[in-house]
Amino acid sequence: MSATEFNQMLISQADFLKPFAINLTRDSEAAQDLFQETLYKALANHEKYNTGTNIKAWLFTIMRNIFINDYRRKSKQKTIFDNTPNDYLLDYKQSTIINDAESDMRLKEVRKAVEELPEIFKTPFKLYFDGYKYNEIADALGEPLGTIKSRIHFARKLLKEQINRN
Repeated sequence: MSATEFNQMLISQADFLKPFAINLTRDSEAAQDLFQETLYKALANHEKYNTGTNIKAWLFTIMRNIFINDYRRKSKQKTIFDNTPNDYLLDYKQSTIINDAESDMRLKEVRKAVEELPEIFKTPFKLYFDGYKYNEIADALGEPLGTIKSRIHFARKLLKEQINRN
């Protein structure tokens, strides 16, 4: 299918997307953005469209996936700001002294628990804790990506159990 034929088919089906976008977002401006992004993705990926398949379903799937991905991204970014006045605090200008002893003890306990992990879990966990990405760790250790993710997950689980026991 040529790009021109695809564009004409896309334009003829585009009107069905607007009500679906409004239904998903419940906001006309967000719906317009979702509609535009859907058309952009459809145009950018027209080579992935199989001729003869239902273009409406294909476009609805693109729109739904964009909406879900945006929703997940926004839900992770939500931050709550406390703008209430702190008038109820008495002597709020007093300085407090931070007691680092308890946090130092807890940190030593965590470090000890990390060192007690089996080597198969300890190495990937330490690399991840040092800021390396999963794929970098997998490349460095010559292991599959899924194995590295699994080992880091189990390391966290073992650490949690070990620390809760103490």
